[in-house]
Amino acid sequence: MPRPLVLVVGTVALFAITAAIMLRFMPGPLKDSDYLVVGSVSTLVALGALFVALISTTMKSSDVFFKKRRKK
Repeated sequence: MPRPLVLVVGTVALFAITAAIMLRFMPGPLKDSDYLVVGSVSTLVALGALFVALISTTMKSSDVFFKKRRKK
């Protein structure tokens, strides 16, 4: 499997797992705002994991967020 496909499938799976766990443990009856919270937290977790995976696999340099300027 190509790496981008693995990242996409992993991110979607993590989103679904996080949403399922949160829906399982949220006290019922659920309102519309509860579903909004579940979706927001699941999105945050999935995008955070995707960010960490991309930084750790793609960017191998020690200064990922900083670039040194050339001296004039």
